[in-house]
Amino acid sequence: MNEQTKISVEEVDAVAPPPKARVEDARDTFERKRDYLEGFLKARPAELPAGEPGEEVYDGIIAALKDIYDPEIPVNIYDLGLIYNVEVTDAGHAVVTMTLTTPHCPVAESMPAEVELRVGAVPGVGDAEVNLVWDPPWDPQKMSDEARLELGML
Repeated sequence: MNEQTKISVEEVDAVAPPPKARVEDARDTFERKRDYLEGFLKARPAELPAGEPGEEVYDGIIAALKDIYDPEIPVNIYDLGLIYNVEVTDAGHAVVTMTLTTPHCPVAESMPAEVELRVGAVPGVGDAEVNLVWDPPWDPQKMSDEARLELGML
């Protein structure tokens, strides 16, 4: 079954151009309010809850953690992936969950104390607690791209 469809073609000499839009025409039908951004510009940013990234105390804790370096690897412990979690309550209680590269790390006794001291010194932190965990174990995949670049692993 082979059906053929005939296509008809119509030839024309010219097509009328479409009407051009004029600014004067738009002014008659649309009135723009001059204060359309006023409410947006006067609005204050919403307060971030304590312990959220971008909040002042939380960011201060992260900055403090980035000042602590592993003695064997020239990378800070945050970018190294040793910090698993940071929690901050409204009352200023900070809990840092971290690990070390190995359980036999030479700073296994002193590193958590240093983290607790530095986090406790952040303005807005009333009490700092450090939980040292071994599960899940640390591996190089936990490092940030900056740390990998620093160590020549990228």
